[in-house]
Amino acid sequence: MKLIIGLGNPGEKYDGTRHNIGFAVIDELLRQKQLTMTDQKYRADYTIWRNNNERIYLLKPFTYMNLSGEAVLPFMSYFGIGMKDIIVVYDDLDLAVGKIRLRQSGSAGGHNGMKSIIEMLGSDQFNRIRIGIGRPQHGWKVVDHVLAPFTKEDQVSVNSAVEQAVSALSDWADGASFISLMNQYN
Repeated sequence: MKLIIGLGNPGEKYDGTRHNIGFAVIDELLRQKQLTMTDQKYRADYTIWRNNNERIYLLKPFTYMNLSGEAVLPFMSYFGIGMKDIIVVYDDLDLAVGKIRLRQSGSAGGHNGMKSIIEMLGSDQFNRIRIGIGRPQHGWKVVDHVLAPFTKEDQVSVNSAVEQAVSALSDWADGASFISLMNQYN
């Protein structure tokens, strides 16, 4: 049993924004695997992807970004999913637009959704895929940057990053070790 968590904010007004790149990855994975979100539990939408006789939960918290851990911890506890069996997908200001970086652990790096998850889980020892959204333009506040949509110029790189993340998640679901994925995708 595995769990893939995409971070973002619920609601149409946040669709396509930089902060919702985790949701975009889950949505593309759903599209490619011909799945839909079917259930809700612990303030999150989820569905089960059955792959090679294994259940893989796809989760989109609707707690808003800053409270993501409030959906993740009870979900993991209820279904008995361990820390080594999760991947969190989220945006990263410190990576160039369209770059992806896989890591097995680490700090929140100023990301409030990750801060919430780390705090609730009591550990930062879990897999993650960070997708670069770049730094704000001169004069922009971080909050304005993360809640803005990508530019047309950036969209090509973003689409490629989403595809790479989905490919890495599919490989992980098929049994590839996270370390081998780090070597392949970083």
